[in-house]
Amino acid sequence: MTLPVLSASLADAQRPAHRWKVLAVGVAANAAFSAAAAGLPTTAVFMRSGYRLDNDQLGLALGLMGLGVALFELPWGLLTDRWGDRPVLLTGLGATSAALAWMSGFASPDAAGAPSLALLALGLVLVGMLGGSVNGASGRAVMAWFDEGERGLAMSIRQTAVPLGGGLGALLLPWLAAHAGFDAVYGALSLMCGLAAALAVVWLREPARDRAASASTETPARPAASPLRDGRVWRAAVAIAIMCCPQFAVLTFATVFLHDFSQAGIGTLTGVMVAVQLGAMAARIAAGRWTDRHGDRRAFLRRCVGLSSLLFAALGAVAWAVDGAPARPGAVLAAASLLAAAGICASAWHGVAYTELATLAGAPRAGTALGMANSCVYLGLFLTPLAIPHVVAASSWPFTWVIAGLCMLAALPLLPKPAPAPKAVGAKTLEAKTVAAAGRAMSGTRGSASPGTP
Repeated sequence: MTLPVLSASLADAQRPAHRWKVLAVGVAANAAFSAAAAGLPTTAVFMRSGYRLDNDQLGLALGLMGLGVALFELPWGLLTDRWGDRPVLLTGLGATSAALAWMSGFASPDAAGAPSLALLALGLVLVGMLGGSVNGASGRAVMAWFDEGERGLAMSIRQTAVPLGGGLGALLLPWLAAHAGFDAVYGALSLMCGLAAALAVVWLREPARDRAASASTETPARPAASPLRDGRVWRAAVAIAIMCCPQFAVLTFATVFLHDFSQAGIGTLTGVMVAVQLGAMAARIAAGRWTDRHGDRRAFLRRCVGLSSLLFAALGAVAWAVDGAPARPGAVLAAASLLAAAGICASAWHGVAYTELATLAGAPRAGTALGMANSCVYLGLFLTPLAIPHVVAASSWPFTWVIAGLCMLAALPLLPKPAPAPKAVGAKTLEAKTVAAAGRAMSGTRGSASPGTP
């Protein structure tokens, strides 16, 4: 037995246990950055008063971190595929922690006065630019360590870090802003990113089996085509971004809708948002597990699109029907329940979609593909909150939720089509295909993530 083969055998024995540590790194990294990206908007009232902003300036400030991610997510993905996930994730988390520490020391309001809007904007854009490294690097690591039948669940667990981090930020950051100031807010976020980087130092590495396979290959393999030149990957990335816009509408304006339209109290607002975040976490894990067991992620995504569009249409219809007396208990309950259900369904598909996207591109190019998707997604996060007030002013809340449902349907033509049902084949043909598949498996060739995927 040659040394590379022996190393690969040892790596296979260690792989099942260590892959969960790699997944933990991915969850920690995404949760740390999401605590900033989704948690800082929960301090909006304190940010407005502390930095002495008006509403337009506040809206701009809250959108700038998403803009920073949108601009630099793709370059980070390209670097991940070139350098590897470990150096990119360590660089990104470390730099993000440093940027937040700088904001704690130099861009926080104090008794002497408030920093300028330009300084606040610079800090938030910088954090977004650096934090954009997290998604592609952690996603590529998960794709490398988990095999085909487990990737849907693993990527879905990784995606639960987004609502998890947002929930932690929503619980912690407003309290810190009210009682300790924004220097404590940025300091806590810096510490979270630093702890995630420490986990990456200890646990994140390239799978030894892949290193051994590379070392034993005498002729270098021809590099795979860049996802940037693949129309299928671009269509899937744009579809993911469009499908995220209704979710962003819920996350950013659900409380405003319930407060202004339904005249709901703080308890209802909090209950709905907690239900959406917790429901999204559970739904993402369940979706990943289900598609790993039953296959055909593409059909699952299409069913999610159909159900989400129906729920948003029902929400719009209910809001229109109760418009004359929206504050009645029954009307509030119906609107809040449909809003929570629509928000959960609009979030359930994330891990499945990102797994399908990474599979289309191939695991070695997953960083670029995930960067492409998140650039589009965070552009949607920047634009959606800017558009909703104008849509509501020009029409109504019921029409706004109907448009959210139409956005889901608009993504349908861009999603990869499900594979056709396999045709019956003769015994000899089936036997030949079985032998060929077994030969590919013995040679280490991995199969497609979905039926019919190249």
